[in-house]
Amino acid sequence: MKKYFRFNELGTNYRQEFMAGMTTFLAMAYILFVNPSTLALVGVKELPEGITRIDQGAVFTATAIAAAIGTLIMGVLAKYPIALAPGMGLNAFFAYTVILGYGIPWETALAGVLASGLIFIILTLTGIREKVINAIPANLKMAVGAGIGLYIAFIGFQNAGIIVGNEDTLVGLGNLTSPTVLLAIFGVVVSVILLSLNMKGGIFYGMILTAIVGILSGLIDPPSGLSGIVGEVPSVAPTFGQAFAHFGDVFTIQMLVVILTFLFVDFFDTAGTLVAVANQAGLMKDNKLPRAGKALFADSAATVAGAVIGTSTTTSYIESTAGVGAGARTGFASIVTAGFFLLALFFSPLLSVITAEVTAPALIIVGVLMSASLKDIEWDKFEIAVPSFLTIVCMPLAYSIATGIAIGFIFYPITMLLKGRRKEINPVMYVLFFIFILYFIFLS
Repeated sequence: MKKYFRFNELGTNYRQEFMAGMTTFLAMAYILFVNPSTLALVGVKELPEGITRIDQGAVFTATAIAAAIGTLIMGVLAKYPIALAPGMGLNAFFAYTVILGYGIPWETALAGVLASGLIFIILTLTGIREKVINAIPANLKMAVGAGIGLYIAFIGFQNAGIIVGNEDTLVGLGNLTSPTVLLAIFGVVVSVILLSLNMKGGIFYGMILTAIVGILSGLIDPPSGLSGIVGEVPSVAPTFGQAFAHFGDVFTIQMLVVILTFLFVDFFDTAGTLVAVANQAGLMKDNKLPRAGKALFADSAATVAGAVIGTSTTTSYIESTAGVGAGARTGFASIVTAGFFLLALFFSPLLSVITAEVTAPALIIVGVLMSASLKDIEWDKFEIAVPSFLTIVCMPLAYSIATGIAIGFIFYPITMLLKGRRKEINPVMYVLFFIFILYFIFLS
């Protein structure tokens, strides 16, 4: 084992890797509760006509299993200390845009995730993926990340009741004296304090403290003894295989855009995370990522597995840097993280105390972290600023990640052509331009 993971060469040991793997798990454990809550649209009272709510327990199990599978493959095959789980932003797109906005059943949405995962595997194995990534301008990549951050934060503010609907101004400030709103605000403040103090797993601990305060104040029903904390693993029967059963429903223009969005966001989320974590761990060789193909395969395989079991797109987590900071240098740390995800399967009863007010602060904080990419956009160049700004602002305002991407990608070739920068536009961008034009035509 030591020889396989090159412990001596990388200056690490079992204890260091174990502690680091546990640190990574704690830093991203919030997804176990946020993902089921998000996909089940817990903060939404009424769903579109004919749309049912996905089973929260099944999603909890699917989340843990998909995370364990992806992280295990990443550790054993790619040998990187990088953990995977259903991605924030992608789960919000799945729930709030595809299901709530488009009125597409969750079963069909899962089929879309499966399709994107299969395409991802093909692109990875053929090497086309790198070419597609290089075709998208860096500024638009940054804009997409920041836009998703604002979108997630907006959903968090809504679920918390801090921002509510307003007949005169569309949105406005909610009732800040409401006990549930105050609980969510407490969660935000606590999470900010913990993260400001550089506490590993600050988001997860913030959720725990918020839930405890909610229970003590009578706003959340307490778990009933040990059975309210530890229990049987929820069945995945309600979601397992639904992606296959509804795969024939993905062959529409609307679902094509949905699949492209799943694929696009996962593309760059994964690439950015791999480079960031590998750089921090000192694993880059000549500015290149060794075993990149294997790392990308882990990502795509986990997405396929997750879709089959019953969850949205699985992707690499930037929280892996917490583990690297604690000493992770090899894939053994990922094996440890995967083990903790499997162990977490027995704590599903805690879903009952993780209410919308408890998860809302996590959404807001993740939104803050994702918005950091705003600084990397060339705002002083108008031809770049316009499509970037429209990409970012249209995601929360149109309540759709896909719409933000579509509008930004339509304006990019237009502004670049008018500025005389035709040679800098990759042909792939013209293809996307026409695809998104068709998207709006058929959407209307």
